[in-house]
Amino acid sequence: MGTVSCRQGQHARVVASHKQGGNIQGPWVRGWKSLWSGVGTTRSGLEELWGLRGHQCLHQEPLEPTRLLIEKPLSEWPVPQFVNLFLPEFPIRPLTGHHQLKILGLVAKGSFGTVLKVLDCDQKAVFAVKVVSKVKVLQRDILRQCKEEVSIQRQINHPFVHGLGDSWQGKRHLFIMCSYCSTDLCSLWSSVGCLTEASIRLFAAELVLVLCYLHDLGIIHRDVKMENILLDERGHVKLTDFGLSRHLPQGARAYTICGTLQYMAPEVLSGGPYNHAADWWSLGVLLFCLATGKFPVAAERDHVAMLASVTHYDSEVPASLNQGLSLLLHECRACLGFCLSAPPLLACFLSLKHK
Repeated sequence: MGTVSCRQGQHARVVASHKQGGNIQGPWVRGWKSLWSGVGTTRSGLEELWGLRGHQCLHQEPLEPTRLLIEKPLSEWPVPQFVNLFLPEFPIRPLTGHHQLKILGLVAKGSFGTVLKVLDCDQKAVFAVKVVSKVKVLQRDILRQCKEEVSIQRQINHPFVHGLGDSWQGKRHLFIMCSYCSTDLCSLWSSVGCLTEASIRLFAAELVLVLCYLHDLGIIHRDVKMENILLDERGHVKLTDFGLSRHLPQGARAYTICGTLQYMAPEVLSGGPYNHAADWWSLGVLLFCLATGKFPVAAERDHVAMLASVTHYDSEVPASLNQGLSLLLHECRACLGFCLSAPPLLACFLSLKHK
């Protein structure tokens, strides 16, 4: 079945490599992994900046104007292998005429990447930049995953998707820049608990449209959850974080165990085969949380225990919900077992909106 790594806690995120569908790289990547695991990492100017100014960023206080998010230019020719590995998804950008970004704050920090709030000094606009260590990408064997994340985001053009602004590489880091959103659905849910049915219907409609769009393009997201639903200044959703997404043609199946435990469908938890319908299960869990203020199944320590809990627990949709919303939740849950497509879900929801 391969190995599994996850973070403990309510929203543990899992990435496992299954023998039939893992993210397998060639020997040249494994060679780089071996080399850099022995050499270790060198603190870059960016990392030193965070060591000095991290407390300011946590409070989103502006840094000194001279503190810019830049790395030394890549001027060698021919291009070193450590640079060439990440092309063309992460092109080389000269400092002259490119983004001059001032760090304003820390948005989020993950196991191998950091999201920064930055000011583009030329455009006078605020963006979010995901900064990923090249060494960690190779050490964790996720080069293909990182490149596909950018490739997918370049392909997508939808009002309810957090679109890609730009991507490039420095000597030690990869940079992915997107528009900045100040809040997300999880923060809203944590502060208010159960949402009103009118709000749930709006979010559900927009997310159904997004998933229909992605699946029509042959893309499976595999990490639909509240933390990955940003909200713009008008309250509309922006689906983000395509780090676990992949191209999956219609009729094809996936086998990688990945996602966030409490949102993962049984077919994903068991190692497949599964298809785009797994995203609909995750949407059902998300809507259940918004409607009830809690998850249908408590978090477990790993995907094996989570599968046992999901398999043996019969979660009931709250009787207080109206018939249309209850039917939508049931459809999301049943779509894997009965192989229902997205259009019945959408039709169900559209009828619900006019009640």
